[in-house]
Amino acid sequence: MSRSLSSGLRSLRTAPFGADPAGERLARIHRSPNFADGTFQNPEGARTRPTGSSLEFAKIYFRKEERIRRGPSGTVPVHATTLADLAKPPAGGLRITWMGHSSVLAEIDGKRVLFDPVWGERCSPFSWVGPKRLHPVPVPLAALGPVDVVVISHDHYDHLDMPTIRALAGTDTVFAVPLGVGAHLERWGVPADRLRELDWNEATKVGGLTLTATPARHFCGRGLRNQQHTLWASWVVTGSEHRIYHSGDTGYFSGFKDIGAEHGPFDVTMIQIGAYSEFWPDIHMTPDEGVRAHLDLQGGRPDGVMLPIHWGTFNLAPHPWSAPGEGTLAAAGRVGARVALPVPGEPFEPASDSVPAQPWWRGVAIEPEGGWTPAEDIAAGTERAEPVDRTERTEGTGEPEAARVG
Repeated sequence: MSRSLSSGLRSLRTAPFGADPAGERLARIHRSPNFADGTFQNPEGARTRPTGSSLEFAKIYFRKEERIRRGPSGTVPVHATTLADLAKPPAGGLRITWMGHSSVLAEIDGKRVLFDPVWGERCSPFSWVGPKRLHPVPVPLAALGPVDVVVISHDHYDHLDMPTIRALAGTDTVFAVPLGVGAHLERWGVPADRLRELDWNEATKVGGLTLTATPARHFCGRGLRNQQHTLWASWVVTGSEHRIYHSGDTGYFSGFKDIGAEHGPFDVTMIQIGAYSEFWPDIHMTPDEGVRAHLDLQGGRPDGVMLPIHWGTFNLAPHPWSAPGEGTLAAAGRVGARVALPVPGEPFEPASDSVPAQPWWRGVAIEPEGGWTPAEDIAAGTERAEPVDRTERTEGTGEPEAARVG
């Protein structure tokens, strides 16, 4: 690339595009065992660009009847008393609040962890174009209260939102991010001493919690030149009594079993089940694959609770708006896995008897041609599961030691 063209591209890189890693951060990236041939590598081979015919994809994406089904047919419900509910401490030490898409507040063993917070109106570098949210945020960010750790899975716009990060930069929170992502956050005002920048299988401790970046099968990029110089990750958070897992974005891969053997089982798994397509099968999971991943993480048993994430808030794929929720409900029922189905902003405690389990989306979605999944086929996935039993964990898989951080 010529120097003039390179300079021109840099001049187009306004703040929402973030920043490229440089200096010691870039040197650390080059030393990573997960970096080769100029890019970060997936744990298993993955096609990161859409496959198949672009013309065929366009036909499906813009076909009127398909387009109508990709959005809700009515107003998406949002939990009305989120702030009041969060004012009370969780009775069992663990409470989960899905804010929509992949944004989740986890209150775990006295600490508050906020995953992939996106409070912006669009997941885009521009305020006037790009996927717009289909429901309001359940709670104003300023009213959410103190957060101990903000965890970012990767740097795509529907997971890393500049206005949200800038607002959180003015608080005392710590940011745990995959290797390279810290360059974006520093450009947006996050002090370097509040960053914990991790490669896969590295860990850091914050206020009694151990946060471990674990592998995922995805990709990265915000700018005009996606150089794959920022890592993507799933995350394990371990407290004194509880363990939770957030998948970020990922295709299905055999590494879920390894993560489960090393760090599980989990009280709750937050699993990506939306924005999938046959045009990008390696980098996003279908609902069936998401439930399979949940079982892998739990050692093959339908223990704990699975929370479906990465759906309902933004229109990012050709599938119907309700398909991720409906598909997860059916898949969980087939294997007896317990799935939580909260409306955005509805807190729940995984160990309680009152985990939300109703298919709320049916009231604001177009019914599929074959009808909704019969109740008898989904009953097993809404019943109370056995509590997580850690007595059979593999020997030698205790808490990881804190690793070097950026």
